[in-house]
This record gives sequence, C-alpha cells and structure tokens, in this order.
Amino acid sequence: KLADLGGFIGKFGYKINLSGDKATVDSLNKLLKDVEGKSEANVISLLTIRTMAKAVYSTKNIGHYGLGFQFYTHFTSPIRRYPDGGKPVDADELELACKHSSDMEKLAADAERSSIKYKQVQFMQDKVGQQFEGMISGVTEWGIFVELNENHCEGMIRIRDLKDDSYYFDEDNYCLVGRRTKRALRLGDPLQIEIRGANLVKKQLDFVLVETLQKKTVGQKQPDDAGNKSTIKNARKNKNSHLNDEWGFEI
Repeated sequence: KLADLGGFIGKFGYKINLSGDKATVDSLNKLLKDVEGKSEANVISLLTIRTMAKAVYSTKNIGHYGLGFQFYTHFTSPIRRYPDGGKPVDADELELACKHSSDMEKLAADAERSSIKYKQVQFMQDKVGQQFEGMISGVTEWGIFVELNENHCEGMIRIRDLKDDSYYFDEDNYCLVGRRTKRALRLGDPLQIEIRGANLVKKQLDFVLVETLQKKTVGQKQPDDAGNKSTIKNARKNKNSHLNDEWGFEI
C-alpha cells in the first residue's frame, strides 16, 4: 500500500522514504504538512490514511507504527475488558484469544458502520430532490461515493447515471475517466449532487451529479492522464449480475 501511495504522489511531485519504519513515519508526516492547503490535499490525505493497517490484538509486541512507539501496550476501557482479562494461559492459547478478540472487534465495527449507515439514510429520506455539496470519498468500477459536507452522509453516483459521457475506472489514478471528453472524476474532488433516493431497507443513498465544483486553491497539479492510455481494467464481467459491494450497494 505504501509503495502504491508513493507511486501515486510521485505524479504530483512528492515522495516518501520507505527505507525504514522511522524514515517512513517522518516522511509521511512531512508529506501531510507539504500538501496542506493544496488542491491535491484531499486525495493525498485520504490515501495516506487508507494505507494504515488495522490494529489487532497479539502476543507479539511489534510496537505501534501510527504512534511511532517501539514498545506499546494497549489498555482498553472497562466495556472492552475481555482481551485484557482472564487467568494466565500459555502463549498459543493466548494468541487464539487475541485472534478471537480481533475478529469480534471487527464484527462490532462492521455492526457500528451498518447502524450509522441506517441512521444516515433515515435522516436523508425527507431530503430526496434536494441538492448538497460534497467530496468524492471513494471510486470504484461501478461508480463514485460522495460524502456530503453538511452532514457527512455518504451515498453513491452510479457510473450508469453519468449521462454526459461513457466513463471507465482508472484504478491507478483513483478516478473515473470519460472516454470522449477525458473528463476525470477523482478521489477528493468537490461536487454538487442531488439526492435521488434513500432506501432504508438496503441502507443506501443514491445521488446524481449536478456539477463539479471548482477547487478553491490554486496551483493544482494533476497526475498524468495515464487513464487515457490504460486499458479499461476489468470491464467487469456481466453487467446484469446482481452483486453487492461492502457498503451494500448493488453492482
């Protein structure tokens, strides 16, 4: 993930040092300071955060990468006491308990995410037809996710609902690119959208694009239009198949 990040930010003229843990952490901190206030700050900040591995419980002390600590002991609140409690056991048994705890924490996080999505959709049900400003928070081969500035609710603009052109997914540059116009919709770009639907059963918000918004900063550097040269990565099998992504949206 860090190597992919390094390749992407290189198109904007930045670089990170991956020669060791400390060098990597220091260069990531410098990167985030360097992009502050720049037009590319949104996309680079989002991608940098997404390179971070999820923390897990373990008997092996590998330090804390995000905090830059060589030695780290996790102390949980009383309501999450299970991983810290119990009688002493051998290392193998304890490692199994750690794995179980990590699995259960992920399950709890998924449930929390699902409940938040449900309440977001419920909140937006009476706002269908209204327009909001937001930012592209995710790009996939079937559309773009947009997080609204006003309330942080997230929904999707499906690729089939982008009527001005035929778009394809440029995975390397985190964007959708119009085949005819070469217009790019990139991670972090500001948009104005209209709420088209709020499906409480599926826990999903459907948006349609009203317009792209001009970024308020100047001196924007865009990555090379590699998407113009790239093949249409995985034109994705059968368009009539009904699969769901991790947010529950139908593909």
